[in-house]
This record gives sequence, C-alpha cells and structure tokens, in this order.
Amino acid sequence: MAKTVQVGILGFGTVGGGTAKLLLEQRELLRQRTGVDIKLSYICDRNISDSRGFSVPNEILTTDLNQLLTDPDLDIFVELIGGIEPARTFILKAIQHGKHVVTANKALISTHGDEIFAEAEKYGVTVGFEASVGGGVPVIKALREGLAANNFHAVMGIMNGTANYILSRMTDEGADFESVLKDAQRLGYAEADPTYDVEGIDTAHKLAILTKLAFGVRVTPDDIYTEGISRLSPIDIQFAAELGYTIKLLAIARSTDAGLDLRVHPTMIPSEHLLAQVKEAYNAFYLIGDAVGKVLMYGLGAGRMPTGSAVVADILDIARAVSAGAVSSLPRLPAHSLAPLQKRPVETVSGRYYCRFSAMDRPGVLARIAGILAENHISIASVVQKGRGDTESVPIVMLTHEAEEASVQRALGAIDAMDMMAGNAVVIRMEDLSSY
Repeated sequence: MAKTVQVGILGFGTVGGGTAKLLLEQRELLRQRTGVDIKLSYICDRNISDSRGFSVPNEILTTDLNQLLTDPDLDIFVELIGGIEPARTFILKAIQHGKHVVTANKALISTHGDEIFAEAEKYGVTVGFEASVGGGVPVIKALREGLAANNFHAVMGIMNGTANYILSRMTDEGADFESVLKDAQRLGYAEADPTYDVEGIDTAHKLAILTKLAFGVRVTPDDIYTEGISRLSPIDIQFAAELGYTIKLLAIARSTDAGLDLRVHPTMIPSEHLLAQVKEAYNAFYLIGDAVGKVLMYGLGAGRMPTGSAVVADILDIARAVSAGAVSSLPRLPAHSLAPLQKRPVETVSGRYYCRFSAMDRPGVLARIAGILAENHISIASVVQKGRGDTESVPIVMLTHEAEEASVQRALGAIDAMDMMAGNAVVIRMEDLSSY
C-alpha cells in the first residue's frame, strides 16, 4: 500500500491554483508514477470563496495558517504567496515546525536564500525551489542534478516572459514599447506595475539563483548590473535587424580570470543564434559546462500550469524521500559551503557596442562624435546615418570594435553634453556568442 504524504498550500492565486489542480486531478497518476499517495490536505488563503475553475473539496480550504504549521501529519508546506514578507516569516516557521518547504518565490530565494537554507539544514528538512526560475523549464534540476559534475563557463538566457513578449512584438510588428506593454497588460502577460519585468529586476533575481547554483558563490540581485528595456524604440529594433541582430533582454553569468561577469541588459545577438529565435512569453537557458559543452533549455517560463508543474516536481521529489524514510532526494544548498563572490566590475568588461545618437543636422557633428570616441580609445567599426524625416534631428548609429565599458560610458557622457545633440545616446551591448 502506498504511503500517504500530506501537503498544504499557502496561497491560492495563479500558481497556487495550478498546483492544487494538478495535485487534485492527477492524484492517481502521481501515485502510479511515484508509489506515493500525495494528499492535498490544506489550501490556505485570505480569499477561499472565489471559484478557480475546478472542483476543490470545501474541507481542505482554510484561512487559518496555523492549521498548516501545527498539524503534525503535514509533511510539505508549499509557499505560493510571493514577496519577501510575510513569506519569509511563514517559511521559517514551517521549517521550525519540521515541515519540508516548496516555494516558487524567486525574490525571497535570491535575497534571503542563505538564511532559509541554513535554517532548513539546522532542522533537517529540505527546501525545493524549482519553480522560482523558468516556470515549467527544469533548469534548477538540471544544475543541481543532471549537470552537477560540470564546472560552468557561462549561464545565460532569456529569463522573463513579459520582456520577451514585448521585444518579440516590437521586432515582428515594428510597434513601440508603450503600446505593446498595454497589450501585454490586457492579455495578462504583464502586471499593472510592470517595473520588475521590464526593468530587468525579475531577471536579476533569477540570475542570482542560477549563479549560486552554477558557481557556488554567495550572490544577491544587488551584485548584478541591471538595465531594462523601457528605453528601447522601434528604430533600435529596425537598425538591429538591418545589421543582422536581434535585441533580447539577456542575463549573463560568465566566469573570467577577473571574476564573475554578472549582467542583465538589452543585448544585440546574431539573428541566426538559437536564443534570437525565442519568441513571445517563452524562456531559454543557455548553459556551458566543461564536460557537457553547450546546453539549451527552452519552454514557457511562467503561467498557472507550467509553474504549477514545477512546484509539483519538487513535491514529488520530497514525497519519494519521505516515503523512503529519508530527508529528501533533492540536493541541498548549504549556505556555509558557498564561497565569497569575486565579481568582475562591470566597468572593466570589454565588448562591442551599438550606439545611437540623435544629432542636429549640422556640419561637423559626425566628426565631433568620432573625435570624442577616439579620445576615449574607442574604434568605430561602422556608421549608419539616415535622413532627417519630419524632425530637426537625425539618427546616427555607430558600431564599435572591442571597447571597455568605462571608456564607452565616459565618451557617451561627453557626447550627450554637446549642444548639438537632441537627446541622450542609446547604447546596446553586442554579444556574438561565438566565444561562449
């Protein structure tokens, strides 16, 4: 007879609903596949009256969190309310009551993960967080298990579906950022306040988690240089396409002799590269290990059922271990084993740059811009200039050869200060990815 493992869910929103639906409707399938009977004993939320579109037994609905924390028969506590507090407090309380924990909370794991993992180790329980990165794409499981024998050279990817949806629409339709953002909000891809998604903050949270797993260092989102996509315009998308590139919000964690290069920013990548083909709200993770070489993982990075699927994956791993009398089959991430972060300052990173200047149509402007770049040891690879159209300014696009970030920023500051400029320059870093 299959052993019963009891689960309680805190949070009955989008992800909580997807998780509950899977546990209730696929209970027999999960029992057949794991040999464990996984019983959903509690769903706790402030609002338990709204229908979530599927049948839920009334007796498992509660507004009393203490029922989950104090029930001695509850094995796994699933936190799906999001945010830092009170989620952090509730997870720590669950651990202290001897409950295994599963969470999809990327903000919490990326900022307070060390504290939570240390507490879990102290109480002999496991924390599963597969759903915190990648939605239905099992990238955390790949790093913790399937690729654990590798020293990683790089972990990169498109890690935010909202930003990728916006950039895909801008690329395919020539639409502007604001109009596509409104559509994304109407369709449910973007929140009412989209700041975390479009300014790269959500991506930085995810990259911090993957960096910790891949490189074994203490890292938080504050350690990651972060830019968003809100300043991009259709003209940048158009120029990129003409030059053979596609713009993506790219997360980069790269091992260098000077330390880890950690960045999130809009990036021009060759249009023939697989990452450039990732469209709509999909995510992709590009991992490079010394043993396995290059690995690309692709799939839906958010949503009710894909993320719910990842939550259930952690529940199954823990349930198998509980049934066998072990702590868990999930590899732990002990906080004490993480090394201090040796980070390469972003100012010292070198690469190629796309620079778009809005200049008044006057003689000598191009020569002056080129002169400032030369003064800062920046070599120009190519120049594209188009007609003025209906405005007094003209767009001038320059692609640089390899240059250091500090030199580029210094030059752009001087160029922006010129009285013949109609606005600040737009700069986009370029990655050919052939060296990765």
